[in-house]
Formats: sequence, structure tokens, C-alpha cells
Amino acid sequence: MGLGLIFTSISTGYVSLAAESSWLTSGSFWLSCFAAVLFALGVFLTVRKSAAQTNVLDRVIAFGPFFFGWPLAVFGAQHIVFLSLVVNGVPAWIWALFVGIALIAAALSLTTGIMADKAALLAGVMLFCFVLMIYVPNLVQNPGDLAVTQLLRDLSMSGGALALAGTLAENGRWSKLGWIAVVGRYFFALGIVDFGVENFVHPQYAPVVPEPDLLMPAWIPAHMVYASFSGVILVACGVAMLVNFRTRLAGVVAGIAFFALTIFFYLPMEVVHPSIEISGELDQLAQALGMSGAALLVAGTRKADYR
Repeated sequence: MGLGLIFTSISTGYVSLAAESSWLTSGSFWLSCFAAVLFALGVFLTVRKSAAQTNVLDRVIAFGPFFFGWPLAVFGAQHIVFLSLVVNGVPAWIWALFVGIALIAAALSLTTGIMADKAALLAGVMLFCFVLMIYVPNLVQNPGDLAVTQLLRDLSMSGGALALAGTLAENGRWSKLGWIAVVGRYFFALGIVDFGVENFVHPQYAPVVPEPDLLMPAWIPAHMVYASFSGVILVACGVAMLVNFRTRLAGVVAGIAFFALTIFFYLPMEVVHPSIEISGELDQLAQALGMSGAALLVAGTRKADYR
């Protein structure tokens, strides 16, 4: 089940849940508590790990696995907390539960560094399978506006995971699989170039990955500033990665831009309107942070590929 399908299946049940219970007594509350605890743990572990780095860029890149892994844990927890809703989009509840547990396990592995090479490879392959099994058929059947963007969303996340898998493989026992990092860089770069262009074409949608169901909130000022900022950064960084020019710097810049949008755009949206009341805010926050992590993972690929 792809990330986009996860968003859709869970979002459809939020309104009905809100009518039955308040946010403080809902599954969304406990999901948010889990996300907050995991975030605090990830920050602690990553700060301690990055302290050993002497280069500023390396310290920033060190946050890549955590920023990428935390959203996977959030999506995985959603599979468990909202199991009755998720099963509407998959063949059986056992598959939804399996995917949820697998995503949480991958997130913990990436954050702690324990068996991170295997977790990154499996996460990248799983997300790529989502692209082939879900988004390619959807694109063929419904080649409408933003259909390609939805496909590239999972492809770019897959690229981030493969970039890390290839980098760790080169430094470990699977040195012959180092080329996977290059594939991951192309996957990610193609995605963010498209996202950047769509931010210019559809400035009315929330930035990062444009979603027809998520418009710019009226209470957030300077809509065009967010759209233009993300559009310029994503196109420039994506093109740089595609031609392998200053890839490390481009990845860091894109990662910081995604992180800034996460903190100054999506976090206020979630605080003002918790996800049980207006579907999608926590998902979009996690997605934006995941894109930040993927960008940093690409920035951390082997230096032999840089020009």
C-alpha cells in the first residue's frame, strides 16, 4: 500500500471519528503521543551521533536517517491505530498490520543505526513496489492532473532509502551494491523537480508535494511566498542532482528547505487543527519531514559520485 493510499484511506475516517469522540480520547491523540516520544528519542540519538562530526554539512546530513525514519513510524502506527480504516484500502487486515509493523521496525532501525543497511534497502524496495503496483496502474487508468506527481512522491522517498542503502553497502560487506545509491539519487531528483514545477503551476495547494485535497490554509499569510520558495529550491536542487553538480550541497539545501517548511508551515497546521478534525495535517507534516530526510540521505551518498 503506497503512502498516498495510506493518506487517503486514513483521511476518509477522520471526520466520522471526530463526531464520536474528542481528540484527547481518540486514537489520534495516542498516535501523536507516540510520534512525540519517538521524535524526542530520535533527536537525542542523532544529536549524540552528529557531535562526532567536525564538518557542518556532515552534522546536518547526520539527521537524514532520523528525519526519514520518523515518518515511516508514524505511517506504520497509523496502520495499527486505524486498522479498521486502513483495511478498506488493502486486501486483508493481516497485510495492513504487517506493513504497519514493518514500517515501525524500519524506522527504529534507521534511527538507531542497528541493521540500518538492510532496513534502508527493504524500505526502498517496498516503496518502489508501491510505485509499480499502485501508482503506475492508477496513472494509466486516470492520467489526470497531478497523477504523475503522486507517483513520484513514493518514487522520491524510495530514492532516499536506496541512496542510504547504497552508501552503507559500499562501506560494508555488500560493496558491489554501491551503485544503488546512484539510482536512488535519480529517483529522488526526478521527484523534486516535478514537485517544484507543480508548486509554481498550483500555488493554491500546500507546498512540498502538491495535493488537490490540501489547499493553503486561509490563516497562513504569504501563500505565494511559500509556493515560490519551495518551487525555486526544489527545481534548482533537483536539476543539480540529476546532472551530479554539487550533489552534496544540493541535498543539504533541499533538506533544510523541507525541514523549514515542516516547522513553519505544517507543524502550525497540525497544532491549530489536529488531524482528527481536519484530515491530513499529521500525514503532511510527516511527509514533509520524510522528504527532508530523503534529501539528506542523497546528500550523504558516496563522495566518488560527486563532481
